[in-house]
Amino acid sequence: MPATPAWPPKSAPRLFVEQELSANAAVQVEGNQAHYLAKVMRVSPGDAVILCDDITGEWAAEVVEAGKRHVALQPKQHLRPREPVPDFWLCPALLKKDRFDLVLEKATELGAARIAPIVTRRCVADKLNADRADMIITEAAEQCARTALPEIAPVAKLDALLRDWPQERHLFFADEEGGEPAADAFCYAEGPAALLVGPEGGFDDTERAAIRAHPASVAISLGPRILRGETAAIAGMAVWMAEAGDWLDED
Repeated sequence: MPATPAWPPKSAPRLFVEQELSANAAVQVEGNQAHYLAKVMRVSPGDAVILCDDITGEWAAEVVEAGKRHVALQPKQHLRPREPVPDFWLCPALLKKDRFDLVLEKATELGAARIAPIVTRRCVADKLNADRADMIITEAAEQCARTALPEIAPVAKLDALLRDWPQERHLFFADEEGGEPAADAFCYAEGPAALLVGPEGGFDDTERAAIRAHPASVAISLGPRILRGETAAIAGMAVWMAEAGDWLDED
């Protein structure tokens, strides 16, 4: 006899929903998500969809009804709890829209718990479209099979970020003028951490002095080359995850 196909299949589409999921509550999907399921993925009754709610984790749901404007699903099996996320914040200066979109996407994929955008004197942008940012991180989380969404903090000015910084959290500062090698700094620091990365033109001298004077600040180097803002954010976070985050081998 042929083997029974695994359920849910690995090819099942993934969606984050706002509703808290349980086996006792059906889920109604509308709008763009319904269009994606019905028109792009062409789901039909009996098909599987993976649902996440950022609360209980990941569920396999069965399509009950697939209409033009809504899709009805019934959660059937709890697959995974909400994943533990390293207590790491990324604090990137705002960049041009397409470059900052990349930062949001890759920070989500790499496992950031919180993204706290900042405005500095040399930023070319001073606003962030919150709805667009939410869409980017949600789609990135769906693509990389995260069960936890990163929090996006309101945009803050650099001086406000430094003023309100929690004392117990390390503030690693990617300084293009040099500092302790990032891997070394991350390896020996314990507890909550964050990475501060500047804009296209870097921090000015006054900002750099204020950051270095902060008691939580640790200046780090990301290598011998001058990196773009988006590259520095992605590279720095990848090194932190490798040295102190959830890339570590726990065995």
